[in-house]
Amino acid sequence: MVDDGTLRRDLLARIDARRASVQAFLGGHRPRIRRRANITIVLSSLAAVFTAGPAIGGEPFAESVQNTLGLASDSTVWRVLCLLAMLVSVSAAVLSNIAKSQDDVARLSTAEAANAELEGLSTLLQFGHLSVDDAVKLYQQYSVKIPFVEEQPVGGRV
Repeated sequence: MVDDGTLRRDLLARIDARRASVQAFLGGHRPRIRRRANITIVLSSLAAVFTAGPAIGGEPFAESVQNTLGLASDSTVWRVLCLLAMLVSVSAAVLSNIAKSQDDVARLSTAEAANAELEGLSTLLQFGHLSVDDAVKLYQQYSVKIPFVEEQPVGGRV
């Protein structure tokens, strides 16, 4: 039979490997999610900007832009601004729906919570405030919350 100290070390190694997997997931996904959110905000703002001039200024705005750019018709101004507003608005909608369909924010917060739980579990186990059997149960409960995080090998095993 394996002694309690060996089991405790093995479980600590497994917890550390799982935390490393979670931290790798977070490190790779946080910047991407933040970047996508920022791009969506900028695109939505641009859609508002492209429609603000004609909405507020009306025909005088279109005529002044036409004269400034030396265009033959003010309808060109309207068409270009409407086209730009449509393109950035559609782009913002696509990015928003991709984020919702992948449920990135929920995954990110779940992974962060699981990482904190695993860290607490590791501390309790290291200082002997938790039996190995109870720690294994908690490890399983925490790990099952993050099936989307791929596990890294533990000392040559998975």
